[in-house]
Amino acid sequence: MNPLKKKPRSNAYQPAPEKPDWLKVRLPFREKENPVDLVRNSVEGGKLNTVCESASCPNLNHCWSRKTATYMLAGDICTRRCSYCDVAFGKPLALDPEEPLRVAESAKALGLKHVVITSVNRDDLSDGGASHYKKTVELIRERLPECKIEILVPDFKMREENLEIVYSSKPDIFNHNLETVERLFPTVAPAKKYERSLDVLEHASGKGFLTKSGLILGLGETLEEVHQTLKDLRSVGVQMVTLGQYLQPTPTHLPVSEYIRPEVFKDLKEFGKALGFRTVFSGPLVRSSYHADEQVPWFEN
Repeated sequence: MNPLKKKPRSNAYQPAPEKPDWLKVRLPFREKENPVDLVRNSVEGGKLNTVCESASCPNLNHCWSRKTATYMLAGDICTRRCSYCDVAFGKPLALDPEEPLRVAESAKALGLKHVVITSVNRDDLSDGGASHYKKTVELIRERLPECKIEILVPDFKMREENLEIVYSSKPDIFNHNLETVERLFPTVAPAKKYERSLDVLEHASGKGFLTKSGLILGLGETLEEVHQTLKDLRSVGVQMVTLGQYLQPTPTHLPVSEYIRPEVFKDLKEFGKALGFRTVFSGPLVRSSYHADEQVPWFEN
């Protein structure tokens, strides 16, 4: 664990309320040859970071048992301090020029058919880390030509020259998470801007990419605000969306406002499909990269 993760995210202290049954993750008994160990050995052996670990994802064991993990580039220290996120915040280290190669080798060793790559925000870099993405995608493509590659990127402050660097690597899916409704942006993600994130997604959609975004619910948004946000995402050409429950990482993170019932997620899926999204993954434990290989339209029957 990065020591910076132990620093309080805020001066407030509010333990999360008891989780309802539908949010309790039940782990299976370990098998003698456990796929989780294969992924962990590949990640640790390559000195790689995953958002699964850094963001304390509740689905880690489930996804790693499927031999899938979301690689996190550019270190494990973010330059932005979002109140909901468990990724460490502070001054990042210099980029590791060999990291893209190690990610590609790990993906090859695991025989992945769908790779998800994300990163911390690197506002300290002139290109925001775009060249690092490009190199990683290209190296994976060299080793796994048939593999689908999904990138989950920051907003790059909507600098088109940086977006173009990422585009040039030709990822199969361009993902940028909106995270929450417009009203809550100043509280949830003060370094981000709602319109800027929509602009990024619209720009990528205009370039012909299959675009994707995600929301976390239970932060105090209303159902009407979620509906409007989904409409906004469709209006800028987003074709895939994920909806999941916010889980408070520590008592000093933004408190959970509400645990959203599964039937609400089901209704939101139907609402999203009616708006014209090609795929909608909606459920309490859904995350942006949860079963990412099954979210893409070419896997639909």
